[in-house]
Amino acid sequence: MEACTGMDMHKRYSVCAPLDAGGRPSAPVRVPHDRETVRSYLRSRPPGSVVALETIGNWYWMVSEIESAGLVPKLAHAGKAKLMAGHINKTDKLDAEGLARLEYNGTLPTVWIPPAELRDQRELTRSRMSIVGMRTKLKNRIHATLDKYLIRIEEVTDIFGKRGRELLEARLAELPPETRQCVGQELELLDQVQRQIDASEARIDAMVKETPEMQRLRTLPGVGRILASVIWLELGTIDRFPRAEKLASYAGTTPRVHSSGGKTRYGHTRSDVNQYLRWAFVEAANGIVMNQRRAPESHAVQMYLRIRRRGGHGKAVVAVARHLAEATYWMLKKQEAYREPKGPQDVSSTQG
Repeated sequence: MEACTGMDMHKRYSVCAPLDAGGRPSAPVRVPHDRETVRSYLRSRPPGSVVALETIGNWYWMVSEIESAGLVPKLAHAGKAKLMAGHINKTDKLDAEGLARLEYNGTLPTVWIPPAELRDQRELTRSRMSIVGMRTKLKNRIHATLDKYLIRIEEVTDIFGKRGRELLEARLAELPPETRQCVGQELELLDQVQRQIDASEARIDAMVKETPEMQRLRTLPGVGRILASVIWLELGTIDRFPRAEKLASYAGTTPRVHSSGGKTRYGHTRSDVNQYLRWAFVEAANGIVMNQRRAPESHAVQMYLRIRRRGGHGKAVVAVARHLAEATYWMLKKQEAYREPKGPQDVSSTQG
């Protein structure tokens, strides 16, 4: 066996618990999050040895430092690692030692670490998603304000399009003065946010090279250039998923299953998933639903309609998202474009 180190990371410091090649522990060390101090400690560890840490929010920089020091970072699934360590009490020392012991025994529950370039490019699509969320909140607030004063603009389906904005601004005078001022500010902010979204999309087009995998993803119903970029950057490599169901679970499109005494109940989808990937597949599914008249006989639309009748809109959209996730697996695995499944299927279809 080789030496390894367990690292329990916090915001301002980490507690490091080393094991030597014989599995003997050394005294844990508290390392402040100063880059030079961290680098000095990492250089003291045996070259090529493993440093195990949990998947917390600020692991990017630490993984980069571990790699730069000639060590091997391994990210542990936080929930599974705690269960497997089996500690009754919880301290920084115990957490760090538990990670080191799991790695030494070959039982550390690891998750995939994206390459540095991919980690960097992901910020482009994730930032855009965040800004789009701001746009949605502004639009919802304006809609809510109009509803308060029974202002209905029924001539257009989108009041934020070119014609819709003209109609909206023409009716702002019907609002009380302070409310009118607030809506005006929100419209100005909405325009600024839209310009940032446009700039983000232009940057994605310039910096994220369209790969053959992304071209295949664009054959998925509801998926265009931006969603293809999100899906591919979040997946990284399809080979890390052994089955289509695993990808669908990772993307948060499968429900929890409770089965006991011959009864099976399906609950909500999991929260400990890749939320960005889930958003992308659900966004694509919603796009299919909004444009269902263009392809009313397609598998995805028929699936949505069938499941909506018995489970409602929410469940139906997630079911379509799962279909897209599992189809993505087979498309990338077989290097094929999307093709319509044959025969009715309730929740998922595969390209196999």
